[in-house]
Amino acid sequence: MAQSLQARSGPKPLTVSFPSGDGFVVGHLYLPEGYEPSGRYPAVAVGGSLTSVKEQMGGIYAGEMALRGVMALAIDYRNYGESSGAMRQCEDQASKVVDLSAALRFLTKRPDVSRTGLLGICTSGGTALYAAAEDRNVRAVATVAGFFSDPAIVQMIFKGADGVERRRAEGRAARKRFDETGVIDLISAYDPNDQTAVSTTPSQYYMDQTRGGGVRAWRNAFAVMAWESWLDFDPVSQASRVVAPTLVIHSDGAAFPNQARKVHERLAGPKELHWTEGAHFDFYDQADSVHKAADRVAAHFRTTLG
Repeated sequence: MAQSLQARSGPKPLTVSFPSGDGFVVGHLYLPEGYEPSGRYPAVAVGGSLTSVKEQMGGIYAGEMALRGVMALAIDYRNYGESSGAMRQCEDQASKVVDLSAALRFLTKRPDVSRTGLLGICTSGGTALYAAAEDRNVRAVATVAGFFSDPAIVQMIFKGADGVERRRAEGRAARKRFDETGVIDLISAYDPNDQTAVSTTPSQYYMDQTRGGGVRAWRNAFAVMAWESWLDFDPVSQASRVVAPTLVIHSDGAAFPNQARKVHERLAGPKELHWTEGAHFDFYDQADSVHKAADRVAAHFRTTLG
């Protein structure tokens, strides 16, 4: 039986908080193995999948980075987990990019940090491209099983223009309701038995209480008012603006493999596409897939940020 990892199975992190936008972000900071306060270490901010919290795959990878000599900060984006935000469970890529940049500013102020980069798993792989296109503190990027959406993928997932427009209308109505009443309309983020959910795929990681579904801080919920932001998510359009050295780790079993190839092709700076094996959710918490990916990612960051 495959071994599942949990964020708490690695080194014990420090809980930190720092300002971002109109609020604050809470994160878990993992110090490198053999940490010396007088040293200087490569440091990365780490984000996970849609609706995820720092105790899930982001924390797992942050812990694995620390074991390999890289300081890593797994964050709760605003509106999720312990971070601030009145619009709970609201997917907002612009807000998430601000949070990643705030995380890098927090890291760059530390005297024990050399240079900073971003590690994104699943959706945050795409979010990292948005941030890297804008922020000079992003000196290197790595993505693992990245979700790299674009308009064509959105239409395919949501069954054409009518399905997309229906969700946009629902999102606008939900935002109006929130503005007028403060009520947040929610649907499931993942549920193979609920056609109103954002993802109706099997979603084994989230449906399993021994894996991501059992993380107490996580909510299987998506704010309906976030539909327009989610449908507009187009990291493929950002790839040509990314000049920081970028490592893309993907497989035929991960989400939309041709999108990963498309992103890699368009990246403007030094780049590497590491094609491996594994189903999409294997890269979240299955020991063999995570350890192999973490080896490559940490080597990338030690080379580019050390």
